[in-house]
Amino acid sequence: MINTFTSYQLISRDITSSLNRVESQPLVNRETDYYRENIGNVKTIEDFVGDERLFRYAMKAHGLEDMAYAKAFMVKALEGGIDDEKSFANSLSDKRYRDFVKTFNFARDGEATTTFYSPTTGTIDKYLRQTLEEDAGKQNEGVRLALYFQRKAGGIKNFYEVLADPALAQVVRTALGFPQALAQADIDKQVDMFKDRIDIADFKDPEKVEEFLKRFTTMWEIENPSYTPNSSIAALFAQPAEFGISTDMLLTIAQMRK
Repeated sequence: MINTFTSYQLISRDITSSLNRVESQPLVNRETDYYRENIGNVKTIEDFVGDERLFRYAMKAHGLEDMAYAKAFMVKALEGGIDDEKSFANSLSDKRYRDFVKTFNFARDGEATTTFYSPTTGTIDKYLRQTLEEDAGKQNEGVRLALYFQRKAGGIKNFYEVLADPALAQVVRTALGFPQALAQADIDKQVDMFKDRIDIADFKDPEKVEEFLKRFTTMWEIENPSYTPNSSIAALFAQPAEFGISTDMLLTIAQMRK
C-alpha cells in the first residue's frame, strides 16, 4: 500500500520519465502522432474544428475535453480572440477558455496560428500532462489533485482565482482542514479565511508548494485512506488508458473579483 503523498512523489520527482511513459501508451502515442503531423495544415478556425481528432486533442490538452462537443461555442470564442477586453473569451469566468483562445489565436495570427510553439509542441506537452493527471486520478484522486495544484500553483494571483477553480479550491480547503461545504459560504468570507492561514506568495516557491501538498495529501489520507491494492501507483502505467475521466471543473464563480 502506497499513501497519497508517496504516490504523488513517485510521479512528480521525475516528471519527464512519467510523461514519457504516458506518451508510450498506444492510444496516446497514436493521437499525438496524428496531432503532430496534421496541426500545421490547419489554416482557419473552420479547418480546426472540422478535424475532430485535432480539435478534441487540443481541447483535452487545455482541460476542456468535456466541452469538445460545443463547437459553436468554441468557434464564437475563437472568432472573438482575446485582444478586445470585451471579447467573448475574456467575458467568461472560466479562464481555461481564454487560455485556449490565446493558444489558438486565429483572430490575431490568421493562417500563421499553427506555426507557433504553443499550438504545436506546447499543446502536445499539455496533453501529455493532462493525461498523466487523469491516469493518476483513476488510482487515487488525491494524487491527481496534487499534480494539478503543483502545475497551477505558480500562476495563482489571488484567492478568488483559487475559488473559481473547483479543483484548486478543494486542495486548499482540504489542506486547511475546512469542510468542502464551505464552498457554499460567501466568497469574500472564504477569501478572508484563506488569507488568515496562507500567504499566497508561498505558491510561487516550489519548496513551499511541496510542503503545502504534503499537508494536503496527509489530510486527504485521513478523509480517504489508501486501503485498496488498486491505490498502488505502480498500477498507473500498467495498462494504457483509453479514456480520461471528467475533470469536473466546469463549475465557475459567476462574479470573480480581481
